[in-house]
Amino acid sequence: MQRGLSQEELAEKAELHRTYIGMIERGEKNITLINIQKIAKALVITVDELLKGIT
Repeated sequence: MQRGLSQEELAEKAELHRTYIGMIERGEKNITLINIQKIAKALVITVDELLKGIT
């Protein structure tokens, strides 16, 4: 949201399916480290920044 990206736009940038992004957001799907890296790269942030504040 902070980047102004829709799920579809993020999915495209990360080369993932948009429904997969939605499932991750809703906590319905476990995410792999590879896909965490893809999402961080798409958001132009580090994996550390992406995971910051997650308990």
